[in-house]
Amino acid sequence: MTRTGTTDVLIAGAGPVGLSAAAELRRQGVRCRLVDRLPARLPYAKAVGIQPRTLEIWDRMGLARTVLEAAAVLRGQLIYVNGRERARIELTLPPEVPYAFAALPQYETERLLEEYVAGLGTSIERGTELLSFTQDQDGVTARLRTASGTEEEVRTGYLIGCDGAHSTVRKGLGLGYEGAAFDEEYMLGDVETDWDIPHGYGIRSSHLAADGSTDDVLVCIPLPGPGRYRMSMLVPPELSMRTDTDGSTPGDGATPGGSATPGDGVAHGLESGRAPELHHLQAVVDRLAPEPAVLSRLRWSSVFRISHRIVDRYADGRVFVAGDAAHIHPPTGAQGMNTGIQDACNLAWKLALVIRGEAEPALLATYDAERRPIGEEVVGRTVRHATQGIEADPDDPRTILLREAQLLVNYRNGPLAPHLDGSPETPRAGDRTPEGSPATLQPGDRAPDCAGLTASGSAYPWRLLDVLRERTGHVVLLYATDPTTVAAAADSVEATAKATAATGPHLELIAVLARGTAPEPSTPNTLPVPAYRDAAGEFTRLYQPDGPTAYVIRPDGHLATRFPLPATTTALPPYLTALSTPPLTPDTT
Repeated sequence: MTRTGTTDVLIAGAGPVGLSAAAELRRQGVRCRLVDRLPARLPYAKAVGIQPRTLEIWDRMGLARTVLEAAAVLRGQLIYVNGRERARIELTLPPEVPYAFAALPQYETERLLEEYVAGLGTSIERGTELLSFTQDQDGVTARLRTASGTEEEVRTGYLIGCDGAHSTVRKGLGLGYEGAAFDEEYMLGDVETDWDIPHGYGIRSSHLAADGSTDDVLVCIPLPGPGRYRMSMLVPPELSMRTDTDGSTPGDGATPGGSATPGDGVAHGLESGRAPELHHLQAVVDRLAPEPAVLSRLRWSSVFRISHRIVDRYADGRVFVAGDAAHIHPPTGAQGMNTGIQDACNLAWKLALVIRGEAEPALLATYDAERRPIGEEVVGRTVRHATQGIEADPDDPRTILLREAQLLVNYRNGPLAPHLDGSPETPRAGDRTPEGSPATLQPGDRAPDCAGLTASGSAYPWRLLDVLRERTGHVVLLYATDPTTVAAAADSVEATAKATAATGPHLELIAVLARGTAPEPSTPNTLPVPAYRDAAGEFTRLYQPDGPTAYVIRPDGHLATRFPLPATTTALPPYLTALSTPPLTPDTT
């Protein structure tokens, strides 16, 4: 066995989640190795939906424009029942949300992320499989089998399992993975059609039996290219392999390309050996399409099964799981890949702080504390929507849309987000009061984007995302009407941060001056920090400052804390201290 050197982080699995973890780690200057047992990307449009929140995360990396140039914009969904249109859902978000819903085949998403990561100095080690691992107090020893068949032993500080529903890392940790499989089998196909459906609209067409149950269904998601869709439908009897009563089939988990472990009892994902032909898909379209249509150019097809499961914990010591290795559920609402990407980014910035010595290892316990409640909410919601329909959701349409866009994800109940005095009751996991409501922006909430910022020397307005793009650390936004207040606050923040934790996280300071306050575009900035003016009043409307206020934005785009100025010396230290010794529960006093 070959023994190689060390690395800071080893990532098993180079799908969108593993690539996102590598991207954020490399962006933070952390060494990592990224291995995947497959020799190449699979050419299947598996996960296709990209949520607005994911695009915000990629914007912080400088990747959103590249993705949007390759993706198709999703405008809405048309719902048909027994041949009649029942609903038309418009995917229209509030104007302060910078990105729309989009669709992109998973292999394209992986290609773009792979190119981004390669640009940062890390390439995927294809055909390299994680066989086993052990961990001790100082690190993890992993055993790999390379593409040449040789075995390699590598020493790493941390291991992240992004290796899917049949995760070797999850099994190696012995994590619980409770849940169940859906009875139905489905087939997927990537095809083109000649119908005259409005561009950018998805289709859900179902047939109800006499007892009110759904006995036939067709779901079509538009993809980039004229008339191109990823279609899913129930498997016809001639392709079914159901021979059991417990939700498992012979070879459960075998996927095209052999990317899963057969017979592990997790009936989830694409299966090999049963590829529907064009006529199988055409028969369903003939029955359920809202208008006559002819399918053509079948790029690929497969049968797939759906389970819903979640681990009992997202980490054990120096080893973590993310994405499908931690949670699987129905594809309703395109939540899975996007939730996994947020898992990866939440973990990566924390690992980076610990590896750089800017936070204590106790910070890593907040990964499970923050992300597992989100995973539980997503699994539960997607199962409800898959079995009862999104129409059965009791919330108002605006809230449903923002939640599906993953814009309501919050960590208010997490150990890094103590409540503000007088704050309202915390919402359920995964939710936050929508932007524009009278509720105060709370620690743990997504930090909303806003438009209409102006800066010295710039003839055009900026968005807050423009200001934050490609910054890697915590950003402190100092809001005030008087520039002298900003200058004093900047000195106070820097002094307080240094006194609290000499080796703590790097804080980047940016001034946001109230509407009507200098600097005007033609006025030089004389402040000690970069300064922008809230010319449109959007920052004030969305962030709701009560006088001069500081907002600390985490590297993943969530609000770490907020406090009035000049209360820096009393309000900032609790968050900086929490990065080293996070409390088990938020301080509600």
